[in-house]
Amino acid sequence: MKALVMISHGDLSQLKVTEVLEPDVTQPGHVRVRLRAAALNHLDLWSLRGLPGLEFSFPHILGADGAGEIDQVGEGVTTVARGDRVMINPGVPCYHCEYCLGGEHPLCADFKLLGEHLQGTLAEYVVLPEHNVALIPTPPSPHSDIAWSEAAAYSLVTITAWRMLVTRAQLRPGELVLIWGIGGGVSGAALMIAKHLGARAIVTSSSDEKLDGARQMGADLALNHAKDDVVKEVRAYTGKRGVDVVVENVGEATWEHSLRLLAKKGRLVTCGATTGPRAVADIRRMFWNQWTVMGSTMGSHSEYREIARLLGQGHLRPLVDSVHPLSDALAAFKRLESGEQFGKVVVEVGG
Repeated sequence: MKALVMISHGDLSQLKVTEVLEPDVTQPGHVRVRLRAAALNHLDLWSLRGLPGLEFSFPHILGADGAGEIDQVGEGVTTVARGDRVMINPGVPCYHCEYCLGGEHPLCADFKLLGEHLQGTLAEYVVLPEHNVALIPTPPSPHSDIAWSEAAAYSLVTITAWRMLVTRAQLRPGELVLIWGIGGGVSGAALMIAKHLGARAIVTSSSDEKLDGARQMGADLALNHAKDDVVKEVRAYTGKRGVDVVVENVGEATWEHSLRLLAKKGRLVTCGATTGPRAVADIRRMFWNQWTVMGSTMGSHSEYREIARLLGQGHLRPLVDSVHPLSDALAAFKRLESGEQFGKVVVEVGG
């Protein structure tokens, strides 16, 4: 089968579209998906450059997100059948440890991600547990017009943002949330989820064009963090009160600002550290204001079923920035690497 692989760590020159061995279903409870589209994430760039403590066998197929049709089913599969249109949950736990049995799949000690620990979705076929696919709405559903590109773009960022805001931070209607770096996948999904929940949202970006897009999505205040003093502007906007929730995935560059902008009993939830993993905090202000700082990674099986249900009702439909054929997947990676995208960059895999 054709696949986009990395042949070694390094820059984009290490990516290649080539023929690799086609996988078959060999385990009970697993299915094979004939992929129609796959979406890129910054995880793909980090994997390409090399992740500390993680060794790859080359060639390695990148790609976490994807959507396609079930074309093989293993023994005991009951939830899907051949021909079903599905989207893929990239997080694969063991499904039988204490955390998995308790419904906390992302805490599984054997938790793996497609495209990182496992062969990914930038290929014509991928094999994974049946629990890791969800049906895409089909006729006569009123929301059956979901394109392959949208279905492929949905899962990773939406389940990540959902767990951050709903499960961890427990964002409530009327509360105010600050979202750094709008235009990125998780931040865009977080804005849609916040508005879906009835919350108010402040977003930031260094691109005025992305800020205009965020306003169209319902952002209540949009700030250019390359030009504006975000701390000063947010404190003025809130009458020095601060925000109830901060969605963090930047890390060192924004961490102290994020804490300064939390209201009393505010919650900071983080899923990443793109500018560095070391952060500074004034512990005195933390206990005096009774802040909660929490981490969040991916989501559980039940959370994935919930976001799939919402998509079926027409909610949280993802933004697609651009679509590229597999033969020109390098252009998709260049678009992602440029940071100019607003929404998800998608690769068409199958016809």
